[in-house]
Order: sequence, then structure tokens, then C-alpha cells
Amino acid sequence: MFTGLIEQVGTIERIERREDGLGIRIRCALHPYKLGESIAVNGTCLTVKSFDEQQFEADASLETIDKTNLDSLEEGDRVHLERALALGDRLGGHMVTGHVDGVGSLIGRTPQGDYIRATFEVPRPLAPFLAPKGSISVNGVSLTVNTVAGTRFDVMLVPYTLDETTFGEMAEGAKVNLEVDILAKYVASLMGKPGVDAPEG
Repeated sequence: MFTGLIEQVGTIERIERREDGLGIRIRCALHPYKLGESIAVNGTCLTVKSFDEQQFEADASLETIDKTNLDSLEEGDRVHLERALALGDRLGGHMVTGHVDGVGSLIGRTPQGDYIRATFEVPRPLAPFLAPKGSISVNGVSLTVNTVAGTRFDVMLVPYTLDETTFGEMAEGAKVNLEVDILAKYVASLMGKPGVDAPEG
């Protein structure tokens, strides 16, 4: 479990594309690590398989690649990192599982003083899970939804978020990992409504 509060921005040192998935090496300063611990990379929960003081390595399965934007990463790209929540930590963002629901895109950036209003497009099955003033994880960052219009939603990016994440440099058209609020998914399941894996159309 994660909170959506990014600890650090790391750099992709190596991407190994294989038939069964991806091998990823990320340079950062999150050390010390533990073998087998979970780290969210752009909101995707990955397991540390090896490390040293400057970097760690993890694998992504074909299922993970299919659901996320990890396959679009290149060496030198910067990614959001967050270690798993420890019992007793403050839950400053919202409950984020690290299980990405789909890939959306940044379709608009509108400066408003020191802030930026960012507009994202989501896959149609995710649209029912969006709510004004609700929470959503975008590339692992816990954000508050301002407005919703069909398959689009707006968020307001404050100066701190722009400085401490990759959103400040993100261009329109960029693909982003999306995880909707887990509470909304449970409610939909209890009510017999279509889930995030429902076919588009």
C-alpha cells in the first residue's frame, strides 16, 4: 500500500526488454533497500530484486506492461518513486495500491498564476470512477480531481508538486499511469456495476 506522496524522482539507468517482460534499473537515493520490498515506480508496484547504494533493479511482467506506461520508458527518463507505507506512517495522500487500472494521457496544460490546470483523458471504463473532489493516482501521485467531463478530468498542480515531480516538465500527449480510488472500485463491485476492466465501447 502507498499514499501517492512521492519520495523521490529517480532516473532510468537501463531497460532490458525481454519476451517475458521488462528488466528495469533505476538510479536514486532511497537506500537502504530490502530484497523483495515493494517500490512504486510511476505508480506501479514493483519488487526489488537487487540493489546497491546508488540504484535498484526490478522486473515488470507482461501483464504489468499491458496495463501501464512502463514499456514506453527509455534510459534517462525520470520516474516517480515511493516506498510502501509502513504501519504507523501518516496517510497524507490517499490509499494507493500500486495496481494501475489503465493508461491515460495529458491533453491540456493551462497556466493559472503559479499553478497549472492539467487536463487528462482516461480510458472509458475508468470514467465512472471519477468524481469532483475525489482522489486519483496519476503516475503514482495522489491528486484531487477538480472537474469531470465524460472521459476527461482536471486537476490543479500546485508549485510544490510541479517542483518535486515530473509534472513540471511533462508535455501534452504524455502517457500516464492511472489508478482510481480503491473505495470507488469496492462500491461498484458491491453494486454489481462494471469494473475498471470492462470492455471499452
